[in-house]
This record gives sequence, structure tokens and C-alpha cells, in this order.
Amino acid sequence: MIQTGFEEKIKIQLREISELIDQSFQNEEEIGVFSGLSGLALFQFYYAKFKNDNTIADRGEKLIIEIIQRINNEYNFPTYCSGIAGAGWVLDHLGQESFIELDNDKLLSELDTYLYQNMVRDLQKGYYDFLHGAIGYGCYFLKRYQNTKSKKLKDNYVKYLNTLVFYLDKLSVTDTYGLKWSSVIDTTKGTLGSNLSLSHGMSSIINFLSRLFKHLEFRDAVAPLLTGAISYISYFKNMDNSDYYLFPSCIHEPYIPSPSRLAWCYGDLGLGVSLRLAAIALQDSQLYDESISILKHCANRRTKEETLVKDTAICHGAYGNALIFERLYRDTNDYLFKDTALFWMQQGMDMATFKNGLAGHMQWSGNEKGWQNETGFLTGIAGIGMVMIFYLSDFKTSWDQSLMIS
Repeated sequence: MIQTGFEEKIKIQLREISELIDQSFQNEEEIGVFSGLSGLALFQFYYAKFKNDNTIADRGEKLIIEIIQRINNEYNFPTYCSGIAGAGWVLDHLGQESFIELDNDKLLSELDTYLYQNMVRDLQKGYYDFLHGAIGYGCYFLKRYQNTKSKKLKDNYVKYLNTLVFYLDKLSVTDTYGLKWSSVIDTTKGTLGSNLSLSHGMSSIINFLSRLFKHLEFRDAVAPLLTGAISYISYFKNMDNSDYYLFPSCIHEPYIPSPSRLAWCYGDLGLGVSLRLAAIALQDSQLYDESISILKHCANRRTKEETLVKDTAICHGAYGNALIFERLYRDTNDYLFKDTALFWMQQGMDMATFKNGLAGHMQWSGNEKGWQNETGFLTGIAGIGMVMIFYLSDFKTSWDQSLMIS
């Protein structure tokens, strides 16, 4: 059970986060889900539901109006992380969950051709990245495919998604271990390799293909890509369970295994989440058991040396870990995951000590930038607030699909 004093501290921070977002949202230049206004709106609507307070919902509606106005005023940055595709995902989700009433078939369909063209352009360059490239557009189109009431639009989304699968097949490389996709590992040196991460790499491909596999019309094309990618990644598992990490973040020549942190973005945790979803889609009990073993290994990583966690954001911080373990507990009823979620919630609260921070939070941005205040969903207080609401509330929700967690 969560302690009463601890719960009250979380509620105080939630109130601060909502007020800070409402005071500063006009400074936000982008409109995407991870970095932009739509991620802030997502928080305000869920906080309004948590508090049962329509005045907080008004804050969310103000953000939605601002997003639509910017699009009407020719805002044209397309990506899922920061732009129109991410905003479209949020608008569709909010409509699906009855937070807002919009004719998304009319509003969003006008943007589809533009987003499709950007997706194809990225695929032609081999840029499949989830946050900023083709997989992100795919997540938006899959959401629309699932929610549209128009047969014509549904047929369009089938075409768009099949195009994505076609290019993923074309871009894949078969080697001794399975299927892999190449991307730039080190931008300064131009090093190519296989990125295994959920944020930018092959775990996102496995995760996305698992979601497509659930729909019969994509299954035949998706199956060999999905199983091939799983085979490739599985080969590189560190068989020494005494090590704190099981998988490298990236694979390139010459291959030298390197430690990976415990985080949503890179490392074992995002990879384990993706393998579990693949196992469920494929109805593969052996793969499922393997994924749970990986995730339990992650749950037992607690020290700073083992986790490499420095801050609190969803992307690579304490609250991202808390979110994943709380979701795993709700899905599996395994108390190890609940205990681990509580551990990371407490770590997040203990880190909120910055006098100049937002509700006490600042995020580590590397040696050059140091500690920074961040408002957004993926790296800032909006996402932290979402995790707090998720942890304290008992209502069913699927917003973490935006992160490919559930």
C-alpha cells in the first residue's frame, strides 16, 4: 500500500505541474505528443479526470484550440515526437476516451496525404526512427485505422501501413542471426550498426509490427519480419545473468558488448516490453516466459551503478521506469513489478529537490547543457505528472500506447 504522506506529496506536485503548464504553454513552439502542446493537453485532461474538475479540463481544451489554430495557420512540422503526427495521435486518443468531441475523420484526414508523403520520404532514406521518422507516422496511421468510422479512410490507412511494411521488408538485412535494420549509431563518426532501442531502434520495429500482427490483413506480410527481428536480437542476449544488463544498446563492427542503462528509451527494459508484446501477439509461450525473465531481471536492478538513472523523466528517468513496472503489475498481477514501481516512484520523489526546478524537477541534458527545466511529456513534468496519475488512479487507460508500452 502506498503511504498516505507519500500520496499527498504526489498530489501537491500534480497541482503544481498543472498550474505551471497552464502558465507557460504559449512558450511551447511544437505541437507533438512527446515534445509539444498535445502532450501537455494529454496531462491536463487526465488530471481533470483524476480530480473530477471541469476547470482543469478547460485548460486542456485551451491547448487543443491552440493546436488546431496553429495547424490552420500553416504549422507544418510533421513528426510524431514534435509535430502533426503526434498531435493527431493525441486528438484521436482524446476523442476515443470521450475527453473531447471532434470530427477527427474530417479534421485529421485533411493532413493524411502530407504525413504519408513524409513517411515515404523517410523510408526512402532508410530513416525508420520511432520518435522522428517512419515508425512514428505508422503509429499515427495505426491509431486512425483502428478508430476511423469511414470505410474509405480505413482503406487508405491499410494502404499507408502496407507501404510502411513493404519498405521495412526492403530495408531489412538477413544475416546468420535473423533480420536486422541499419541506422547511424554515432552521428559524429557516421558509424552504422543495428540500434536495439525502443526509442530509435529495432525494439520499436518489433513493437510496432506486433501491433500490426493483431490485424489479419497485415499478418502475412508482418510475420517473417517480426520473427526474424526477434531472432536477431535474441542472439545478442548476455547469457551471464550475474551481469546487471542483458542486452547492448547497439551492435556494430567490431562488436564489443557495452552496458546499457535501465530506461524506456535504451536498454533491457524497453526491449523486454517489446518482446512481451510480440509474444502476446504471436501467442508464443516460450517467448513470453523469456520476456518476463528479462523484465524481472530489470526489476532487480536498483542501485545507481546498475541502472545509470540520473533524473526523473519518462524517457530515461525514474518515472519512466515506474510507469513500465506499474503497467506490468496491472497486466500480470506479479507483485515484484508492483514493488519495483513503488521503488521508482519513491526515487522520483526523492530526486525532486531542485529549488529552481519545475515542481522540484530538473532533467540531466548531458555535460554540455547540464541540468535543465523541461515541461514536455517525454522529458519533462507533463510526463511525470501522467505517471503520477496512473500510479494513484484505478481507472483503465491506454495513453501509454503513445510510448508503445501497453
